[in-house]
Amino acid sequence: MDPIVEAAMRKWPSVPHCHGWLALDARGQWYMRDETTQAAGPFPSVKGSMVRHDKLRDFIQRNYLRDERGAAYFQNGPQRVYVDLEAAPYVWRVDRAIDDRAAGSRDGWRVCAHTGEPASQVLSAWMDEAGRLFLLCRLGSVGDAFGIVHTLDMEAAADAVEAGRWDPQPCTGDELPRRFGFVLRPRPAGR
Repeated sequence: MDPIVEAAMRKWPSVPHCHGWLALDARGQWYMRDETTQAAGPFPSVKGSMVRHDKLRDFIQRNYLRDERGAAYFQNGPQRVYVDLEAAPYVWRVDRAIDDRAAGSRDGWRVCAHTGEPASQVLSAWMDEAGRLFLLCRLGSVGDAFGIVHTLDMEAAADAVEAGRWDPQPCTGDELPRRFGFVLRPRPAGR
């Protein structure tokens, strides 16, 4: 977490949380969702405005965390901005490592979170009824992290499966949040 964010949390410890204003799609893109967008429909049916500013996107990703319920949020100064998720808390980028000694590529494939952090290990693989591939990985800053493989990286992921590195287990999309402890649409109690 950025030092400026930690300082703001100490200065203003009781700022209310924000819900519905930020979302993450299955390709690792962030979306801002103002009141008009939220009124038009839920994410991902109505996405909102993609965050295109590099420094803002980097700031969000450096301060991206999960609470005790597994709900993802961005710590924006003293305020938690909870994140609506299209598929999972992380989006994995996968490529075939040229050098097996490269970060996160002990088995020949490099896996990196949409936040830019490399995974150190793939713990398990899962495939839902729609053919989407999910990985449970060891991610240094958070421990075990669950995410969907980016659609552009399915060829590299398929190579890892065919090589016997990952053995995807069947699952349904509906069971993933409960099984892996995350919340797709975090809201305050009673809403």
